Amino acid sequence: MSRSWLLLPPALAAVGCSAYKSGDSAFSDTGGARGGAAPEDDGADEEPLPPEEADEDGLLPPSSTDVYVFIANAERDTVTRVSATDLSVITAPVGEDPQVVRTTADYRTAVVFNRGSDDVSVVDAASLAVLTVGVRPNLNSMVMSPDGRWVAVYHDQAARDASAGDDGSPQSYNEVSLVDVVNLTHTPMVVGFNPREIRFTADSARMVVVSDAYLAVVDLGAASPSPERVRISDDTADPPVAEEIVLTPDGRFGVIRQFGADALQVVDLVGLTAAPVEVGDTPTDLDVTPDGAQLIAVARGSNELWIYDAADPFAEAEVLPLPVGEVLGSIVMSPDDSKALLFSTSSGRARYAAWDRGVEDPALAVEVFASVKPVAGVSISPDGGTAVLRHERGDNGDVDSDSVFYNEWALTLVELEAFFANPIRLPAEPVEQAVTADGRFGFVILDGQSWLLQLDFASLIHENISLKSPAEHLGVMPGSDLVWVSQAHDLGRISFYDVDTAELQTVTGFELNSGIED
Repeated sequence: MSRSWLLLPPALAAVGCSAYKSGDSAFSDTGGARGGAAPEDDGADEEPLPPEEADEDGLLPPSSTDVYVFIANAERDTVTRVSATDLSVITAPVGEDPQVVRTTADYRTAVVFNRGSDDVSVVDAASLAVLTVGVRPNLNSMVMSPDGRWVAVYHDQAARDASAGDDGSPQSYNEVSLVDVVNLTHTPMVVGFNPREIRFTADSARMVVVSDAYLAVVDLGAASPSPERVRISDDTADPPVAEEIVLTPDGRFGVIRQFGADALQVVDLVGLTAAPVEVGDTPTDLDVTPDGAQLIAVARGSNELWIYDAADPFAEAEVLPLPVGEVLGSIVMSPDDSKALLFSTSSGRARYAAWDRGVEDPALAVEVFASVKPVAGVSISPDGGTAVLRHERGDNGDVDSDSVFYNEWALTLVELEAFFANPIRLPAEPVEQAVTADGRFGFVILDGQSWLLQLDFASLIHENISLKSPAEHLGVMPGSDLVWVSQAHDLGRISFYDVDTAELQTVTGFELNSGIED
């Protein structure tokens, strides 16, 4: 199972959260090696490594306003509204097999994608009145614009249940359904084969769809929105596959990363032109700094960071060499922009690196640390003080079979000032994570387990909070420290945990409009 692994602020965590090898003797709390340090050659470079793995959103996450949590009930064709103030429950019918629910930025509307009936339900958050807009058949994913005015529904071939809902009829894999949530209109459009990612500019003025060989730009202010398609490769026979797109904060440029390419494609979203910029060998990750000033690309093949001016991506990039002999293909920036953590999901090495953004000397800017297991994902607390490393269960030959972490799931809390670490063995895979509004605590749920794991970012202490049934999804009510956990139950179950009082309250039986259980 792959789900998003991000320490999201509550306003984002509410839509469903939720983006790593040596034995104990090799793990160091404070020790590290700066530029030039290399691990023992383990033959990892004999064959090309696969792309870095990005975490994906799971289906069926609840979504919340500042007052309500909305839960899609796929088996009952309903959506349930739970009040976080008094835990009252009301259920309303929607379409068949509802799969995704999103709430608008003003908290007034919930939008539900119904995969079975090929439509979208627009639900008034206060009255639960439902209006329906049809979309194209055999789609499986939905995203919402920042202002909540638009949703885009498309077929994501990377989804873990991508074939679900396919009735065997003729089907295009080039289409997107654009729905105006306010005017209840549907605009179908052809964007390019295999849409991989849909982004909206920060002002919701444009929708941008990256597919294998094209970037489609849709002006949402037009009377009749339609795609302007821009080819993103000169190789028409065998173009490198586009894997990722980031938009510059001003909404002017879309920057596309193609695995195996030696350039990034920069698309002018106004002029609708594309041009390459040099990036180094095998770019495997691309990010925007928290202040929006720079774009950072990880060139795993040439072991470099390429740093671009976000306002002018065509200006000459700064290149920062990474420590010799390391394999680093993914990057996570700290929210305070002071540092970044680098790691690889494909190398199998139990190592990660810290980039101190305030150090100008390239030989001193990046420091390498060992971890108890290979790193599969990283998140950083809102104040930039603590990192959470996620570790897969599997190991390689470097992990001592006598280690308490051998063949076990794990998380590691890392204090990012001195890089002291506290690894925690887990009974199952950590699948979703959220953070409280004040940034003091993180919360994690485990696959198939009836536990809510609380992480104290200051002390590095964890607490186990017992649930009545296996946790499914997790979030925090916006602007609060009230955590919700939806759970597996025949009639539906959700719990609310108050961080300040340590009180857990549970509602069971959505269809029966049941109240507080404990």
